[in-house]
Amino acid sequence: MPITGYRDRTEAGRVLAGLLAGYSGQGGLVLAVPRGGVPVALPLVQALSFELDLIIPRKIGAPHQPELAIGAVCEDGEVLLNPHLINALGVSDSYINSAAEKEVAEIKRRLTLYRGSAVPAAVEGRTVIVVDDGVATGFTITAALQSVARRRPKELVLAVPVGPPDTIVMLAREVDRVVCPLQPENFDAVGRFYRDFRQLGDDEVRAMLALAKKAAPVGESSPGVE
Repeated sequence: MPITGYRDRTEAGRVLAGLLAGYSGQGGLVLAVPRGGVPVALPLVQALSFELDLIIPRKIGAPHQPELAIGAVCEDGEVLLNPHLINALGVSDSYINSAAEKEVAEIKRRLTLYRGSAVPAAVEGRTVIVVDDGVATGFTITAALQSVARRRPKELVLAVPVGPPDTIVMLAREVDRVVCPLQPENFDAVGRFYRDFRQLGDDEVRAMLALAKKAAPVGESSPGVE
């Protein structure tokens, strides 16, 4: 029977884990986008015996229109820009640089909140699966995927439970493989395809990361959870 929605993020993660079962035992890495991507990632980590860490992309909003994304950035500080909007709005380089620095600082603050003093997980030469609870325009997650690609993984996979078909086609250009079992033509918001889509708190995310650490195979640990 075709998938039309999910009970919650955990169920969505189990569906993805089944579709990605061929990667089991490869010693790879799942990078979850907090907060919503973490409960989706847990079943993958447990089923595949992968390590778990986090990646946090942040939108750069337009001047006086913070919800309008003119760019996006990740921890490494490399900025993905929307040149059409930047030119149309006349946004200056100084604004972009200042906004990017602010967002990178916020990313690092959040990673410290979740990771503590642990170092980021190694990416180079590994199979890496980037996980979120869904995508809409795909602009912000593109920044995350490009950031991971710069760290030279062996294979880069994007796994999301739901997203519009045109976005999935666009994101497929950024990775070696996309897994998205639900691609509705009439897409308006990620949350519409979950019965339980409540927002998670930071304490819940830290608890989930601690659970992933306990489930890690002997000799491995999840840097994001110490």
